[in-house]
Amino acid sequence: MSLFITLEGPEGSGKTSAIKSVKTELEKLGYEIVMTREPGGTDISEQIRNVILNRSNTKMDPITEALLYAASRRQHLVEKIWPSIKEGKLVICDRYLDSSLAYQGYAREIGVEKILGINEYATEGTFPSLTLLFDVTPEVGLARISANSKREVNRLDLEKISFHKKVRQGYLELAKKYPDRYVIIDASQPQAKVAEDALNVIKERLKK
Repeated sequence: MSLFITLEGPEGSGKTSAIKSVKTELEKLGYEIVMTREPGGTDISEQIRNVILNRSNTKMDPITEALLYAASRRQHLVEKIWPSIKEGKLVICDRYLDSSLAYQGYAREIGVEKILGINEYATEGTFPSLTLLFDVTPEVGLARISANSKREVNRLDLEKISFHKKVRQGYLELAKKYPDRYVIIDASQPQAKVAEDALNVIKERLKK
């Protein structure tokens, strides 16, 4: 069964760690899983990721940032996501279009409709069937990043806490805007419980 699932959340929400065990459990059930991420997922998209998240690129204009995300997303769709969906695989993507809406639309205050317009053009209107929002406060998320020496610290991690609060609020607004595809996961729970909740939501959606 083909299904396009996206994982969203503020920095340090733990979605990347939780989904690894989810992938293992789904594979045990016989699903062919394609795990990928944004920005990135293909060689060209990963090169764009390096530009976006490079900590030295402090002069990057917000609209430049938004356009780079959209360009990376387009290439990712063309090379990986669309072909995988066509082949009937279950695609799980760590961040997608909603990240641009929350980060650039809300937190950068470019405007959600403007960012949505850019991305509808880039994606040809491709939205996920299911979006899991791993919700956690910025205080908890940023503390996790500080405590994890193995995690990449990128340009967005260095933003002020007021920025991260806007990101979280943006996500919660998006969950209200798209209730048919959004499910909120309490990411402040222990990792095993977060993974269990995420797995149960996906299994329920696969039954439909």
